[in-house]
Amino acid sequence: MAGGRDGFRSDIVEGADGSAGLAGGGRTGREWDGDSQRESDGSLDATARIVDAGADSDDERVVEAALRPKRLADFPGQARVRDQLGLVLEAARRRGSVPDHILLSGPPGLGKTTLALIVAAELERPIRVTSGPAIQHAGDLAAVLSSLDEGEVLFLDEIHRMSRSAEEMLYLAMEDFRVDVIVGKGPGATAIPLELPPFTVVGATTRSGLLPAPLRDRFGFTGHLDYYDAADLTTILTRSAGLLGVDADAAGIAEIAGRSRGTPRIANRLLRRVRDWAQVHGSGVVDEAAAHAALGLFDVDDAGLDRLDRAVLDALCRRFGGGPVGLSTLAIAVGEESDTVETVAEPYLVREGFMVRTPRGRAASPKAWSHLGLTPPREAAFGAQDALPLDDGPGRLGG
Repeated sequence: MAGGRDGFRSDIVEGADGSAGLAGGGRTGREWDGDSQRESDGSLDATARIVDAGADSDDERVVEAALRPKRLADFPGQARVRDQLGLVLEAARRRGSVPDHILLSGPPGLGKTTLALIVAAELERPIRVTSGPAIQHAGDLAAVLSSLDEGEVLFLDEIHRMSRSAEEMLYLAMEDFRVDVIVGKGPGATAIPLELPPFTVVGATTRSGLLPAPLRDRFGFTGHLDYYDAADLTTILTRSAGLLGVDADAAGIAEIAGRSRGTPRIANRLLRRVRDWAQVHGSGVVDEAAAHAALGLFDVDDAGLDRLDRAVLDALCRRFGGGPVGLSTLAIAVGEESDTVETVAEPYLVREGFMVRTPRGRAASPKAWSHLGLTPPREAAFGAQDALPLDDGPGRLGG
């Protein structure tokens, strides 16, 4: 389940059997007419249709949920985190107590939400799913906490985006299992302590450095998820192909795994697109030829670079001679926002050695020139950047 990640709903509850509902019981006070919610004035609310997609819906979220492993033993890759988490859960199960609070960090798409659901399944307890952006007031968090049952798992996605007031309430709830509810205002305000049953918080974040130290220290177990290697992605894709009923051979699976940027979410998405191409234009089999043709159609090249990645490298090499160039200038050159270039394209380009970050801006590596089939000019030779003055300025080209 994606829970409140997109801001649609923050009080979704999922039982150990996979059934879902809303915290507090019932959907809403509105009328339900099958495909949508109808307001009292006759208008329709499409949000409910998006969130409460039925089992027969074929949207991306339902498909992704079907591909999620249900048990820790079925979770591929991340062997160290998997073994550590298994030890924490098994020890708590033998003691007959709730496990320590769990923090999962790492880039998007590596399985943090899946592991949170697995924690609830392994403990055979329901899970409450919400997100940091959905909890902007302490009252929002108090409403969720007060409805928890003993042993229930509370999954907070993007926990670093919670408001400060909610964070301070969560400190007390995680440590002492109680919250102080403020009744009234001004001098007459009264704090009423509310005892909570023992529960487990599973927090997920893509930016653990933004978590305040008091909150981070209250998690008894912290696991960092790394990118997957090709072998693990091949295992994931083989399993996904079986669940989707896709006829795929080893060469086709290997081709998709090699272009998936080490991310299972991307791998599963590319598998579905190659399946579509094979069904429409091919023989229905996901083989190497179908993977080549389909991924070429969707602008995913042999190194896993997409349109934005290649646009960034092309601008660096062709327009700016390999750099260094400031981030904002580079973003303008490719027609994107600076945040998009920095958070979407740059991490993979830097990790794979196509781009380097220098004190004066971004620069292309020899691998980038080679990938684009270009010959770097002599003054752009890699390593010359070491001679650049070290300063905190925006770069010679601005930004």
